[in-house]
Amino acid sequence: MTQSVEQARSLGLAGASNARDLGGYRTADGSVVRHGVALRADALHRLTEEDGAALLAAGVRRVVDLRSFGEVREAGADRMAGLPVAGLAELEQAEATSAALTLEGGLTLHHLPVFAADFDVYVALRDALADRDPARQRELLGDGRAAGIMTGLYRWFVTAPEARERFAEVLRLLAAPDGPPVLFHCSAGKDRTGWVAALALTALGVDRGTVYQDYLLTNERSARVVDHLMESFGTSGLMEDPSLLLPVLRAEREFLDAAFAEVEAGWDSFDHFWRDGLGLDDAVLAGLRANLLEP
Repeated sequence: MTQSVEQARSLGLAGASNARDLGGYRTADGSVVRHGVALRADALHRLTEEDGAALLAAGVRRVVDLRSFGEVREAGADRMAGLPVAGLAELEQAEATSAALTLEGGLTLHHLPVFAADFDVYVALRDALADRDPARQRELLGDGRAAGIMTGLYRWFVTAPEARERFAEVLRLLAAPDGPPVLFHCSAGKDRTGWVAALALTALGVDRGTVYQDYLLTNERSARVVDHLMESFGTSGLMEDPSLLLPVLRAEREFLDAAFAEVEAGWDSFDHFWRDGLGLDDAVLAGLRANLLEP
C-alpha cells in the first residue's frame, strides 16, 4: 500500500508520536518547503536511544523546548544524547528569559518557555485530575470552559508581547545561517508548536488551508495517545467524564481561528504583524526562505 503524505511526514520516533516534518508543503508561488530542516514534535522525554540516534543522524542542530519548567519537572527533560543533569538545573535558573545549552556533538538545546498564568493548560489539567469530584471537574472544564481556556491561550499567543518574542526567537533560529535542521516542540506538539508551524508556513507563503491541514494533523498523529488517556482517566477513577478534557487534548480549528483573528484585529496584514508584532525584519524572512524552501 502506498504511504500517505501524512504518514510520510512522521519522523517515526517511538517516543514522540507527533514528531513530523514540515517539508513538502507548496507555497503560493510554486516553491516547496524542504524536507528535514523544520521539524515539529511533542515532548522528547520519552525518546528511546534509537530515537535519539535517528535525530542525530538526521543532522538536527537545535532542539527548542517551549515547555515551562513546571512541565519539564513534572514530565521530564528531553532525552537527548549528551544532556547533563547539571546543565538542566542551569537552564532552570534562567527560566524568566531564555537559555541555551550546547550538548556533546554540537547539538544545542534551547529552552524558550511559553506559558501564561491566566491560560495555563498544564495547571488546568493538573487541577482537574487532582480533584476527583465530578461536579468540581464540570465546574472547571464543562459548558465550554475547557475550550474557552484554549481559545484564550491562542489569543494570548498574539496579544502578549512576551509570547510574541518567544515565538520570534524560534523563527530567528529557523532563519539563521547555521540554524537548521531545527526541531521545536512543547508538551503535546499541538498548541505552542502548532502556532510556530503556522507562523513559519504563513511567512513562507503556504496557503491558509494547508496551514490548517498541518495543524489538525496532530489529531491523527496523537489519536492513540488521546484514546489511551481517555480510557485510563475513566478506569482509574480520576474522572467520571473524561470527555471534559478533549478540548485540552485535541487540536481544534476554532483555536487557530482565535490566534489568526487576533493577528487580523491588531495588524492590517501578516507582513505588518511580522515586522511590528514579532519584531522580525526582511533579513529574517529572507533567511527563513533560504533555509526552508527548495532552491
